[in-house]
Amino acid sequence: MSHSTVPRSRAEAKKTDEKTDAQAPASDDGATGPHGRRRQGKLSLWLRFRRDRTLILMSLPAVLLLLVFNYIPIFGNVVAFQDYDPYLSDNGFVAMFESPWVGFEQFERIFQDSGFWHALQNTFVLFSLQLVLFFPIPILLALVINSVIRPRVRAVAQAIMYLPHFFSWVLVVTVFQQIFGGAGIIAQTLRQHGYEGFDLMTDPGIFKFLVTAEGVWKDAGWGIIVFLAALSAVSNDLYEAAAMDGAGRWRRMWHITLPALRPVIALLLVLRVGDALTVGFEQLLLQRDSVGPGASEVLDTYVWWNGIRNQDFSYAAAAGLIKGVVGLALVLTANKVAHLMGEQGVYKK
Repeated sequence: MSHSTVPRSRAEAKKTDEKTDAQAPASDDGATGPHGRRRQGKLSLWLRFRRDRTLILMSLPAVLLLLVFNYIPIFGNVVAFQDYDPYLSDNGFVAMFESPWVGFEQFERIFQDSGFWHALQNTFVLFSLQLVLFFPIPILLALVINSVIRPRVRAVAQAIMYLPHFFSWVLVVTVFQQIFGGAGIIAQTLRQHGYEGFDLMTDPGIFKFLVTAEGVWKDAGWGIIVFLAALSAVSNDLYEAAAMDGAGRWRRMWHITLPALRPVIALLLVLRVGDALTVGFEQLLLQRDSVGPGASEVLDTYVWWNGIRNQDFSYAAAAGLIKGVVGLALVLTANKVAHLMGEQGVYKK
């Protein structure tokens, strides 16, 4: 019998069959191979639902809230192109179908209104101040807290700075009134020592700085939590290796700490720019009467005043729609800048 006709051993035949199955292309439908082995491929929608059903059920309430309060109201923007009158029907939704269409008439009114441009100017001024004065402060405080060696001191400082985040704006404004108001602690102390008191809470000239200070005191602690979470992911081996190479504290912070914070800084900066036209509705509305609308009027209070107080719903909806479009453009622009800087931003390229 020749060598070519010698039958293969059972082990060699099994090895050859396994090699053939391994080289066979994977099926997308999860079908089994010729020898009963399940091929690797994509799972069906039903199998993925059964696998992730617990996570889906946990996230379902949040998705429903998002749909009810964020996405379904988007359809109400149609009143910006109408002369909407909610009293045409007992149901406000039905009144949308009965209100007459006016096209872009509401937008023409807005662009001809000097009050709108004044509110837009105040909005960008407040946003610029908060971006320059407020945004870097949580980063600096996070770096200071992260440099504290004792964990107990670090935890106490972090808790004290984070506590005002849970205060309402009513309480925050009240605290500042009791300190910097005409009857506040500082003014009373100055009068007791023969000096003239002051009232910073009613001064329109410094109102924008006062609003920024209130925002720093209230929300800086939240930013500290975010940046400290990013710093916790930095390996201590990097700091130890840099210290062994002779790098001082400032060089370690510049070459290790700040590069670790760059993705988080870019992400929060993009989100902050997208939220540029929202500079604190409740905070400014509470102090509107004390400084006047000339210093405190922003787009949010402008929409509220025309839509709720004056009941010009179509006009307010048009102003809100302009704000949303401009905010979307700012997010896309800031995210593109983040991509050019080599960061991911809100979403990938």
